[in-house]
Amino acid sequence: MVKTLNSCQRQPSQVAVVSISRFVKFLASPTVLSVLFLTTLGDCAIAYTAIPHESIALEKQTKTKLAQSTTTAQPQPVPKPKPPAPPLAGVIYYGNQISLNGRILPGAWLQKRVKAGQLTTQISDAAIRQFFGVDLLNSNSPTKQPIQWYSSATKPPILLSTLAGGYRYLDITNFAKTSEWQMQVQGNTLFISTPNAKITEINQTKESLIERITINLDRPTPWQINQEALVKQNQPLSDDPNNPILKPSAPTTRDWTITLNGIADPALIQRYTPPPPPAIENIPTPAPFPENLLKQILPSNENQQNTTPTPPPLIKQVQVINNQTIIRLEIPIGLAPLVSTALNRLMIDVRPDTLLPRAITWAPGLNWRQQYVNLGQERFPVVWLEINPRTVGLKIRPMITSPNTLKGTAPLIQTAQQQLAVAAINGGYFNRNNRLPLGAIRRDGQWLSSPILNRGAIAWNDSGQFYLGRLALLENVITANNQKLPILTLNSGYVQSGIARYTPAWGVNYSPLTDNEIILTVQKNQVTDQLPAGKVGQTTFPIPTDGYLLVLRANAVTNASILPVGSSVKIDSSTSPGEFSNYPYILGAGPLLVQNRQIVLNGKGEQFSNAFVVQKAIRSGICRTTTGNLIIAAVHNRAGGAGPTLAEHAQLMQQMGCVDALNLDGGSSTSLYLGGQLLDRFPNTAARVHNGIGIFLQPR
Repeated sequence: MVKTLNSCQRQPSQVAVVSISRFVKFLASPTVLSVLFLTTLGDCAIAYTAIPHESIALEKQTKTKLAQSTTTAQPQPVPKPKPPAPPLAGVIYYGNQISLNGRILPGAWLQKRVKAGQLTTQISDAAIRQFFGVDLLNSNSPTKQPIQWYSSATKPPILLSTLAGGYRYLDITNFAKTSEWQMQVQGNTLFISTPNAKITEINQTKESLIERITINLDRPTPWQINQEALVKQNQPLSDDPNNPILKPSAPTTRDWTITLNGIADPALIQRYTPPPPPAIENIPTPAPFPENLLKQILPSNENQQNTTPTPPPLIKQVQVINNQTIIRLEIPIGLAPLVSTALNRLMIDVRPDTLLPRAITWAPGLNWRQQYVNLGQERFPVVWLEINPRTVGLKIRPMITSPNTLKGTAPLIQTAQQQLAVAAINGGYFNRNNRLPLGAIRRDGQWLSSPILNRGAIAWNDSGQFYLGRLALLENVITANNQKLPILTLNSGYVQSGIARYTPAWGVNYSPLTDNEIILTVQKNQVTDQLPAGKVGQTTFPIPTDGYLLVLRANAVTNASILPVGSSVKIDSSTSPGEFSNYPYILGAGPLLVQNRQIVLNGKGEQFSNAFVVQKAIRSGICRTTTGNLIIAAVHNRAGGAGPTLAEHAQLMQQMGCVDALNLDGGSSTSLYLGGQLLDRFPNTAARVHNGIGIFLQPR
């Protein structure tokens, strides 16, 4: 156990105090135990984790010396920019880094004064799940969160919660005290030391059809899980003995790592250490057999019986690195680990259905739900957020990666945190090569990017009203003699022959997307310049702050003669259907799935390929319910198989009570964010995206 040296002593029920650099020791009450579960979706797992806790500090007390580990000193964290102060009264210290037993991890935390001389330590629920292995249980109150951590679920601890600055903070003061954690604040970083734990046994057994790994401990300890890369294996040698070439095959397994803050018994390390490969010089090279002799020795296929090979052990290796035990697993694709804890024990069940049902009232007007939804014999894991758009202080907004340009992509978790959204989902399509939008984005009544191909879109306002349908933007440039020339796209990466328009929302400059474009500069409704663009990428053209650019492509370059420099022009604009024009916020994707409770999927009508429509893939969706609430949902791989087709996705949305529903960009783009975490997958498995829909909550 890490000890703290104090110049003054307190009774066991009290907490040693620090000034600016304070190290707190929680003296042993009985250790809090609770069960922790790890949720996984298909091949993705979600760790529910807990965070350290710091308790009370009297600022006028004698300074406490920094605690020294019995093994190594605490490393100094890399300085990070100080985040905005949480909008809460009484906050004394706060930051965005946590050092857990020497590991620097990203996580929001704060210390708040509750009464004279006393502070509480609060950590975001995302950090608690991800770094400590604490599970968040069902709750119907946004201010109280039941948890489990190495104990039965009959009487779980309840942590008070507070929403601030895009995060939900859980008060871990008493929980940390009973767990004997020690903490110290330095700058933006909360240092946490937990008591040393020992791993006494690791076993792999089979219960029914489920493989189980059981890890025995001498005390509860934090743990984390990570999903690693796919494992590419080789096929058997060629049938030709003189040409034994290994052929690469599609990945059949995936690596996972379980990290525990404890030291494994040396016998366990030896048991699960893979033997070194034999030295090449010690491997004899056999002479080739004559072909006829080989036929006599090798059994024919006719006499061979179909035998199922024995599955390899799940545990590849056990290592101890920096006082942490790392257990490396190799698990067949289609299966994933479901982790739970009991008294001094951690269990890993490898199974195809690892999503645990949850119903958590996360904030006023915002509920987190997850469960399997059945379609016939198929079971799909669905994680969703249900939002009451009429909640006071709640806003729904389109989000883009950068405020200054439409070009760019970023992980959704990064964009949401930068813009202080409490929740978000990925949005519409984009070109992954040039990182430009391919669909409608409208914000505060202004078009950032136009819809394309009459695809599905969702529109809304701040009164909690929504409209879903197939959307087209009808724009024309009107010449001085009232001639109308159609504008095909506005600020779009979708390129076709015709006229396109680019406004300052696109960015400071426009770089031609096709060869031989003609660029017209329009300022204050007058053409002020007309230039040939030449080859793609050779030059850029400034976009005027008081106007826009008209880009003539392919056959449309002939219109340059009727738009000479000095001529006046104006733009008329409308939507089809006209109802879309009544809404200040729009985001497009597609296809439209459900309208007026009926499935209206028409991929061909929205110019999606048939292969896209029938593909089984991970999906994102958004819908309006019968109660007028909004649902944003992620659907991952069905139990034992791949994700839903678009037809299945429509049925799932309909079954969840959606009146109108829209498919969003999916696959690796699918990301459902809540309070500093992705609920549906590991962040390292999510692709960068161009835009999304964010949920913002203002403090009351």
